[in-house]
Amino acid sequence: MTESANPERVLLHYLDQESDLCDIENYVADGGYVTAKRVLEEMSPVEVIDTVKESGLRGRGGAGFPTGMKWGFVARDTGKPVYLLCNADESEPGTFKDRLLIENDPHQLIEGMILSAYAIGSESAFIYIRGEFRKGYDILCHAVEAAEARGFLGEKIFGTEHTVGIVVHLGAGAYICGEETGLIESLEGKRALPRIKPPFPAVQGLFGCPTIVNNVETLACVRHVMEKGPSWFKGIGPEKSPGPKLFCVSGHVNKPGVFELPMGISLRELIEVHAGGVANGRALKAVIPGGSSVPILRADEIDLAMDFDSVAAAGSMLGSAGVIVMDEDTDMVATLRAIAHFYHHESCGQCTPCREGTGWLETILLRLESGEGTEADIDTLYSVAGGMLGTTICALSDAAAMPVRSFLDKFRDDFLGSLAPAEG
Repeated sequence: MTESANPERVLLHYLDQESDLCDIENYVADGGYVTAKRVLEEMSPVEVIDTVKESGLRGRGGAGFPTGMKWGFVARDTGKPVYLLCNADESEPGTFKDRLLIENDPHQLIEGMILSAYAIGSESAFIYIRGEFRKGYDILCHAVEAAEARGFLGEKIFGTEHTVGIVVHLGAGAYICGEETGLIESLEGKRALPRIKPPFPAVQGLFGCPTIVNNVETLACVRHVMEKGPSWFKGIGPEKSPGPKLFCVSGHVNKPGVFELPMGISLRELIEVHAGGVANGRALKAVIPGGSSVPILRADEIDLAMDFDSVAAAGSMLGSAGVIVMDEDTDMVATLRAIAHFYHHESCGQCTPCREGTGWLETILLRLESGEGTEADIDTLYSVAGGMLGTTICALSDAAAMPVRSFLDKFRDDFLGSLAPAEG
């Protein structure tokens, strides 16, 4: 197999540096904050939005919605403040890329937030970081303080008339806070119960004001789009899903980790070349391509371009690009039960199909895993999951149901093999 040409590492640029980029002096010496200063001095907010639109940048948090288009939805004539929220509540099992950016290159994120806040007309921004990421929280707080001391955050940043402040908010470790309206509710000091949409946050978000929520990787990409230009960004990967992408690979591989590669790289190459292939010489059985909430793929389905549209066409989702690799010895019943347990535990309980459905999924799977299930249980499992799809306020119910149906569709024999022996 021929390894594809890798682009210059930009999101994981810290790996190529001997100096610690958490130190603002090192970040500035490496060219940091030059782009933010230039843009604020030379470009209008509309020009920044148009540049991001032209780049084709799509959100890296899972949904893949065009970033510049999302910014363009901000209601600007309300007389209310506009807020920018960075979603750093990285809680999707199999995903661990944003944490690396926060802990190793926090000023890249801050610079991307300055540019994004300027584009949407926001003077107040928040970083909502997962409760377990205490190290990252401390690093971000220190980085924000250092940027304020240099005049890069606060009033009249870079000597301009613009104000941008950033507050780092530590969550309490709930998966539902990764959903943008659940995050907003939590930031307001309430239980993280997702909101019915519309209205969308761009119209009515934090404290009832226009709000944009972007993922850590998305905001980091903004810095590079504005520095290198939209043509550079569009020159990497496919036309409809361009740019560099961080892929997390875990599970039964020789070299698990985070890899910065062009969007659209082959899933086979990602596993066999960059992640070193399946561990211990075993055969590949299955791959989850985008975090635990997306449909699973069989081993014969990995000749697939890893971009939003191609993975969707294959019946799954790129999601957060959390690639989980399973070898031939993987117990698919136990694996699905573990996934179902996670979503049962993390359901906020607001919607009946999710609150009740996640519990039934786990209960039935526990019965199957223990060898006490029947074929009727398999059919019931499939039916319960079907009733959970598209019936709730947020996508957590779907996130629990989609893996169940895909596991049963593609590995039904594994589930049949777990059944209790027939009497007599």
